[in-house]
Amino acid sequence: METKVRKADSEESFQEAARILQQGGLVAFPTETVYGLGGNALDEEAAKKIYAAKGRPSDNPLIVHIAKKEALSILAEYVPKRAWVLAEHFWPGPLTMILPKSKRVPYGTTGGLETVAVRMPNHPVALRLIQESGIYVAAPSANISGRPSGTMAEHVIEDFEGRIDMILDGGMVKVGIESTVLDLTEEVPVILRPGCITKEMLEEVLGEVVTDQAILPQNQDKHLPPKAPGMKYKHYAPKAELTIVTGEAGRVQQTINKLITDNLEKGLKTGVITTIENQQMYIGGVVQCIGSKEETGTIARGLYKVLREFDHLQVDCIYAESFVEDSMGEAIMNRLQKAAGYSILEV
Repeated sequence: METKVRKADSEESFQEAARILQQGGLVAFPTETVYGLGGNALDEEAAKKIYAAKGRPSDNPLIVHIAKKEALSILAEYVPKRAWVLAEHFWPGPLTMILPKSKRVPYGTTGGLETVAVRMPNHPVALRLIQESGIYVAAPSANISGRPSGTMAEHVIEDFEGRIDMILDGGMVKVGIESTVLDLTEEVPVILRPGCITKEMLEEVLGEVVTDQAILPQNQDKHLPPKAPGMKYKHYAPKAELTIVTGEAGRVQQTINKLITDNLEKGLKTGVITTIENQQMYIGGVVQCIGSKEETGTIARGLYKVLREFDHLQVDCIYAESFVEDSMGEAIMNRLQKAAGYSILEV
């Protein structure tokens, strides 16, 4: 299969992408969070193609992307008042809501569940593509399952060239980690995946909101099953083994530097994930600056890009500092822990 790569800057590009989606094909496109791998959400065969292209387990639901809030009434059997309130506050934006699915949504899209995941992305390319195609677009992150999500068209090309019909290149994304997922089918809303729409932000609108305990950074029990099917799989992983080093900052730096030295003696190339503030503290390793601890949004934006860069640099192992500073830090650490397979060194 030839994968067409088109800049998202012409009417022709959008028309071509829309035709592909209408005909049951797959198009990768940017959202504000990460690139998505899109197909017709109401076409079971298109859903199968998405799972096949990604190598994604079929019990991992796909998020349906819409361009108008009113689509909730079509995709969900019942839309509670609090869903409309959330849509008014956070859409378009990086919030996915879980609702009882309508009969129009095939089980292939929902991973066999009776619920549907819906969001309205805050990106001009995504919104225009959905509107141009006239369909609802099921779109998980555009990466081979288990790999770091794509935040640039180059990442998507790396994973999917020859596997999908088209990639719409809209440049680097703004957020860098996937949307917050909120389950509204429970009496008290439950965060199933953290993101930049934080628990505090949701509580300001809804009142009480709880977080699935299995996804919290402080929970290091990898055997505690998360409520969201997709969160039980290893995700976002680079090719090299990744370990998170936690503890007092000075001891973390001292430990990582010793590990770098030990690995050099063994002929191993060591990667280090750190911040602007700490990058001068490491000697001898391949140091990658992920952002500033004063602005956790920069860390989120750089996370997957850095993980992929280590693949190109062919490091043998990677050590990462911990970034839990605020609610956004929880989302970052959720992704980093999954990437590390919960390999954590406390010092």
